[in-house]
Amino acid sequence: MSGNGRTIYIAGAGIAGLTLALALAKFGATVVVLERHPRVQEVGAGLQISPNARHVLNRLGLDKALTAAAFEPDGIDIYPHGARRPLVTLELGAIMRERFGAPYTVMHRADLAEALHRACKRFANIDMLFGVRAYDVVSHARGVSVTVDEADGKSRSARAFAFIGADGVHSRTRTDVLMGPRADYTGMVAWRITLGQSVLSDLLNPRRTSLLWGPGLHAVSYPLPYRQQTNLVLFMKAREQDAFGDAPPKAPRLPRQVFGNVLLDRVRQAAGDEWAYWPLSTVNTPTWSEGGIGLVGDAAHAMFPFQAQGAVMAIEDAAVLAPLLMTEADAESALRRYQSIRQPRVGRVQELSKSNGFAFHLEWPFSLARDLVVKSQGPRGHLERLAWLYGYDPSPDPDGVPAAPERRRRAAG
Repeated sequence: MSGNGRTIYIAGAGIAGLTLALALAKFGATVVVLERHPRVQEVGAGLQISPNARHVLNRLGLDKALTAAAFEPDGIDIYPHGARRPLVTLELGAIMRERFGAPYTVMHRADLAEALHRACKRFANIDMLFGVRAYDVVSHARGVSVTVDEADGKSRSARAFAFIGADGVHSRTRTDVLMGPRADYTGMVAWRITLGQSVLSDLLNPRRTSLLWGPGLHAVSYPLPYRQQTNLVLFMKAREQDAFGDAPPKAPRLPRQVFGNVLLDRVRQAAGDEWAYWPLSTVNTPTWSEGGIGLVGDAAHAMFPFQAQGAVMAIEDAAVLAPLLMTEADAESALRRYQSIRQPRVGRVQELSKSNGFAFHLEWPFSLARDLVVKSQGPRGHLERLAWLYGYDPSPDPDGVPAAPERRRRAAG
């Protein structure tokens, strides 16, 4: 498919922006990526890539790069509060390939961003501008007008087919250009740290993801063999004034109600005091576009990370939006159709992620009922419960255009 002379600007060189840039370039578009940082930069450490995202990335030519840098865990060990052995191990590995046609893997966020960046650099029709100082964009009947202040102080102006904000949870495109809402702080922070590969090997299975539940908090750990590291994240409540204070704490303090949780306490001690933390915010906006200006990824729908689908939803966004921008008569129509396809699914994932956080943090005695349900579902219960999530493939129809939601339902039936 030719690019039809269409130029599309993207704000943000993160996973959402680079995936969209790569998808558009393969359709022949001219793509300009604007990034305020001097280089590709991804906040956080670990990333889980479920089959619904891996299908997209494989079609973009990243299978070999991801296989080299990612790890395919055997399963997810779930530890209720106070338990030293898993309540159940949810199967991953071969069963995910068998059921959903692609692996379930974990990797470092920076390694995925770098793989996308390297792939984008191979396309002459992708121009990446780093260190961008500012940009202005105006939508009109013939497209959008964009003015960019580059790193060297020079200014460039251009007319483009569309402008897409892939600039994250605190998106300037959403708040300043589309005049949409600011992100909502959730009352929780994610404490992150990467440890040496052997630090937790006597506590947690080094070939699995570990999920540790506690009253009001939970922790997730999984190996990153490509970097010879283990990723560890601890999710806890935090007052807004503490989360956004001028003097951020260096390490989490486990609340009194988890005293006696030997496993959590030992994990906390092994990690020491060199944590980084990230306040968790979500985005709820009914409008993802106006004219030829639109949003993808966290800029449109940042969610709780408790189903590990934030980056995955951004990757799906790119797979749906790219062909629409290249086939619809105008960007406004493309963005409206993209929103109608994506919003119902993303909304369902947002609700699932939020409800998981509620379940993970239950206190006694309500946690007893949760544990009983999880154990009764067994090691493969999640395969049926989440088939709608992992089995989704946002690939376009043969004519290059994503199917509308009702068309997908008929095809699935």
